[in-house]
Amino acid sequence: MSDSVAPFAFDSLHKIRSEVTMAEENKVPKHVAIILDGNGRWAKSKGMPRNYGHVQGAKTVEVICEEAYRMGIRYLTVYAFSTENWERPADEVDALMGLLRNYMKTCLKTAAKNNMCVRVIGEKSRLDEDIRKRIGELERATKDNTGLHFQIAINYGGRDEIVRAVRKLAGQVKEGTLLPEDITQERLADALDTAGIPEPDLLIRTCGEQRISNFLLWQLAYTEFYFTPIAWPDFSKEELEKAVDAYNKRDRRYGLLKE
Repeated sequence: MSDSVAPFAFDSLHKIRSEVTMAEENKVPKHVAIILDGNGRWAKSKGMPRNYGHVQGAKTVEVICEEAYRMGIRYLTVYAFSTENWERPADEVDALMGLLRNYMKTCLKTAAKNNMCVRVIGEKSRLDEDIRKRIGELERATKDNTGLHFQIAINYGGRDEIVRAVRKLAGQVKEGTLLPEDITQERLADALDTAGIPEPDLLIRTCGEQRISNFLLWQLAYTEFYFTPIAWPDFSKEELEKAVDAYNKRDRRYGLLKE
């Protein structure tokens, strides 16, 4: 992240009203997940290489992190790189990894300045050692921050996450520390990458696609979906407000009947 984005001005926000009150009054979703789609197509439409779109998309992430917190959103999770993205052309994957390296470095400064807690979800073992090291430094340095909880999904796949969670529980059963009959939805949720994070209230996908593409398969069971034709680099504060406004019009019953 660059240093061009202004701090979140947390003190001023708290003087106006608490985050909880703000969320309750405006019915702001506590947790928003976003599939960042359309970077490459956006760049192509402007006669630029796909990597240019990814760079601009990273800048949009900065803006939306700030605006999300200002609106009262407490958790923001973005789909940055999927387990399937390795199949893209090698030069694009290499460029994305280079962008990720730079992002991890500058995000450390921005997170400290903005009191942001950053967590990376996904299978990290396939990432290069230097990237894993930077992720570890970022997570340790920001774990006690009390502002926006920002989750970045890197080398993430919903099916892969569930398989890894099941293997973890199976290992506990094999060791004799867990009985099969004690495996519950709560125990499985605690074995996922998102343990301790509330399930998303709202999922946003940009650039017109209307599928979840192996993202947060377990966690999206009762999430409201919002699809927009806007490509991610053009996604703005106003577009986020439109998504939240649409969310406010939904009747969330979680399978129950409305009284």
